[in-house]
Amino acid sequence: MSVEMPVRLRPALVPADGVLEGPRVLRRLPEGVEERPYELFALRPLGRVIGAEIHGVDLGEPVSPVLRAELNRALLEWKVLFFRDQRITPAQQRAFAAQWGELETNPFIPKGDTDEVTRFSRSASMPGYENIWHTDVTFRPNPALGSVLRLVQVPPVGGDTMWADMAAAYDNLPADVRERVDGLTAVHDYLPGFDRFSDPVVLAGFQDEFPPTEHPVVRTHPETGRRTLFVNQAFTTHIVGLDRAESDRLLRLLFLQAHVPEFQVRFSWRENSVAFWDNRATQHYAVNDYHPHVRIAERVAIAGDRPF
Repeated sequence: MSVEMPVRLRPALVPADGVLEGPRVLRRLPEGVEERPYELFALRPLGRVIGAEIHGVDLGEPVSPVLRAELNRALLEWKVLFFRDQRITPAQQRAFAAQWGELETNPFIPKGDTDEVTRFSRSASMPGYENIWHTDVTFRPNPALGSVLRLVQVPPVGGDTMWADMAAAYDNLPADVRERVDGLTAVHDYLPGFDRFSDPVVLAGFQDEFPPTEHPVVRTHPETGRRTLFVNQAFTTHIVGLDRAESDRLLRLLFLQAHVPEFQVRFSWRENSVAFWDNRATQHYAVNDYHPHVRIAERVAIAGDRPF
């Protein structure tokens, strides 16, 4: 006599959080772009779609037009580049970043030794607060193109930084969600990102200079043409045209895409390591696991254009 076994139904492929299980679409290059070797430096990938170490480039030396072009191609293809053992001054760091455009400052963070060099000093008395997935300064009408970050003092353990490829995040959204978000606009505001650690009176003084601004939920990268998810938990407050409950549900789903490990690279710092990332294509997260040790970094940000 046979015993009929109960039928076990497989869970839906698209869970409630909208993060697909199983194989990912891990496309690093734009459609139609073929892999090409680099001629002026060696490149070692650290992730499948994002992150690579560059060897054979001294950031303290002048950057020739041909080297700048090849580094820019690497930046577009890998989204974040890492350089080891770069004993450079803040002025040299600034000069390197300036090869990519006008530099900008963040009014909410103290400057370093020179104009446009921001120093991040984190210790037990001033703990890190960048441990949230975010894209820099999306509260500006023209968010930053990218940043060049150098670690001046590294804790003995911990203090890594993670980056997520937001083109891969967009590619892997369920098809109906991609269709839903294409064409939507979201509001970005500096207050949610800074009110956790800043004086409310000081923050209020910037409201005229930095009113809330709108950006597309999915932007087109101006150089690669890739579609990238362009909302982040630090600064995106709501989606235009949706009621608050629906906006919150959709944003929670979109924020979670940066958390998928297949879209990420994690970098372990050493003193005088440098990261150069494309802020138009990525989010990043500074892991806050090193206290009471000190972590000091200096960053130069490059002004960007209006997302479209």
